[in-house]
Amino acid sequence: MAVSTRNTKRYLWIGSVREVLSNSLWFVPLLLIVGYGILAQAIVAFDGALENWVPYSFTGGATSAQDLLSTIAAAILSMSTLVLSVTIVALQLASQQFSPRVMRTFFRDRGTKVAIGMLLGTFVYSILVLRAVVPRSDSLDQFVPSVAISVGFALTLVSLGVFIFYVNHVAHAIRVVHIIESVAIETRATIGHLIGAGTVPDPATLPGGPPDVVLGNPQRPGMVTGIDNAGLVALARQHRCCIGVVPYVGDFVPFGAPLARVWFDPGHEDAPSAEQVRDHIALSRERTMGQDVAFGFRQLVDIAEKALSPGINDPTTAVQALDQIHDLLRRLAVAEYPTGYYVDEPGALRAMRPTHRWEDYLDLGLTEIRQYGAGSVQVQRRLSAVLADLSLATADAPLRAVPVDEHRKLLDRSIIAGLADPHDRALALIPDEQGLGGGPH
Repeated sequence: MAVSTRNTKRYLWIGSVREVLSNSLWFVPLLLIVGYGILAQAIVAFDGALENWVPYSFTGGATSAQDLLSTIAAAILSMSTLVLSVTIVALQLASQQFSPRVMRTFFRDRGTKVAIGMLLGTFVYSILVLRAVVPRSDSLDQFVPSVAISVGFALTLVSLGVFIFYVNHVAHAIRVVHIIESVAIETRATIGHLIGAGTVPDPATLPGGPPDVVLGNPQRPGMVTGIDNAGLVALARQHRCCIGVVPYVGDFVPFGAPLARVWFDPGHEDAPSAEQVRDHIALSRERTMGQDVAFGFRQLVDIAEKALSPGINDPTTAVQALDQIHDLLRRLAVAEYPTGYYVDEPGALRAMRPTHRWEDYLDLGLTEIRQYGAGSVQVQRRLSAVLADLSLATADAPLRAVPVDEHRKLLDRSIIAGLADPHDRALALIPDEQGLGGGPH
């Protein structure tokens, strides 16, 4: 069982490292820079053998080669500086105009990383080839790696194409519809991983009474970004106990705050240490989308709230965010949720974790937008349409229909309080026939 615990711990660590690398702007460019450097060294080393195989290779002397490579290096460096400047401006714009949380969509954008890496890689390639050029002297013969110089010229032309691609890519990337769709796509992927098949049925019995041990967070504070269910089951079985994780994924856990509760099996009092439990609960400085569906909703709601703020006053952007929230809620309305209970092979309950339910996502996705958009007919009408459609989606699930009806009542009161004109109220309260579009907006 100890082997299984180590394996699942390693899996959680690998997931954390993958998330860090995906959110970094340096990893992909560094790989490309190293690759371009290796390419330069390889071509220079075999330049003589390749010269007969490469048509239209460079035929100038050492001085011409040095001038050409110096010009390429200077031009590519200037272009790279401009690309980095545009990237920083785009990040600042996204943070101020939409939400600081959506900056991660730029950090994870592969197009930007590849463009930066190819430009800087071409610069490194030119410098390394320039270093290999040897002018004729009394003690040295002239060496001009003609194939490497020709490849450098070709990479320069490719870099120009990359620069044009990057300008077009950034122009589209800072559009709010692109940002909203990126967040929604990632959220849908997370829903697909966490919701549905693979859920564990509720056990017949749950731990009774208060826990025997409460374990606090033994390390630095942070956001819960992932919980290793299999690792906790293996650890609990090893110590003959049941481990109940206290925080939700996405919650902030201060140092010393309750991290897990432990119930002993009858006749056993061997509790795991706080450090052992902490090894199977990933904490980070900020939330991620790995296991946190609610974080996707939070980003979309933040975009809508920012658009509805008095300084921006852009209800159409709020409706665009609400469209994606509608799609996500529609998927969750009919989804099978994980129970949060995990058993070992004999069937004994070994681990528990809190999980968000239908009403939690409904509250998160609609409440704040309803409050911020109380004075907008466009937003209130779209909310009416969303709730009308969710009522249809939950018609065969009475327990899920109840919170939808509660939100319908809250929206009715919000419309009455926020819209003084009877015509505006009627317009906001009446969705279209399908309950999908909510009329013109």
